[in-house]
Amino acid sequence: MKEALLYIKNKDKSVNCELCSHFCKINKNCTGICGVRRNIDGKLYALNYNRIIANNVDPIEKKPFFHFLPESKTYSIATIGCNFQCSNCQNWQISQIQRLEKLDNEFPGELMTSEQIIKEAIKSKSKSISYTYTEPTVFLESAYPIMKLAHKNNLKNVWISNGFMSRKCLDLIIPYLDAINVDLKFFSNDQYKKIAKASLDPVLENLIYLKKKKVFIEVTTLLIPGETNVKSQIQNIAKFIKENLGADTPWHISRFSPEISYQLLSRKQTSSEELQNAYIIGKKIGLNYVYLGNVAIDLRENTYCPECEALNIERQGYIITRSDKNGHCQNCNYYLNIINK
Repeated sequence: MKEALLYIKNKDKSVNCELCSHFCKINKNCTGICGVRRNIDGKLYALNYNRIIANNVDPIEKKPFFHFLPESKTYSIATIGCNFQCSNCQNWQISQIQRLEKLDNEFPGELMTSEQIIKEAIKSKSKSISYTYTEPTVFLESAYPIMKLAHKNNLKNVWISNGFMSRKCLDLIIPYLDAINVDLKFFSNDQYKKIAKASLDPVLENLIYLKKKKVFIEVTTLLIPGETNVKSQIQNIAKFIKENLGADTPWHISRFSPEISYQLLSRKQTSSEELQNAYIIGKKIGLNYVYLGNVAIDLRENTYCPECEALNIERQGYIITRSDKNGHCQNCNYYLNIINK
């Protein structure tokens, strides 16, 4: 474990954590909502420090990123823990383990230094490091030194995040953060409270701030039957993206599969009709790049030119066929908002 970043010590040996928008006050010998930051005798410690629970080489499209370094490999890492408690979580075995099992101060995961991770990323011929699978905010103490070292070695840093970090956390990582995919779950504070045990406003504020700071953004929304109202919430999310992040921001609308969820096992899978309706809404609002995810065969994962509708990137699973010209349309040279390097 390692002494945590971003917290304030109090005279009574409690601490105020300033890592995420929960802003937990943590009493002595207690943990915050994330379950991985513990107050030990008046000091806050990250118990998951350098305890890598998952490390894999993935296609960048799996994150998903469709417009950032397309067709490249990314070295993916995670520790246990999350500051959300999403009942729909698909990685709950590692994100929620600290709530499901009684863990001491020795958390699970392989001890890996920043230097080892960079070495493995280079060895795998990855172009980036993805902080993913669980919420990277809660393993900031591990991620931050890796991010700095990644840039020194010409590797990009990408976060796959719930977007609930504090402004102080954002200001710390933004100089080293090249791209982020934020999971904008709902456009309802009540739904955020019910499903994620969190709130909506900090996520929206952080998305606007990330855009202002010129971090490349893609957005993902999981369409949960009975929870994500297609007509109202999907429309409001699409409007928010267009008005605040720009029409060229890629939006991934994903199918919910109950059998791999944390607690929503009795729900139905998202129907093709619901996904198509959400896609149509996003396009009608004026978003140029709307994609449907977790669908076996669907042309909605391809990238078409918003100007002339020419096919520029074809995706069949993780088999990518590119016909664009260095991020521009092969037919009319329209810029497709693609980052190639």
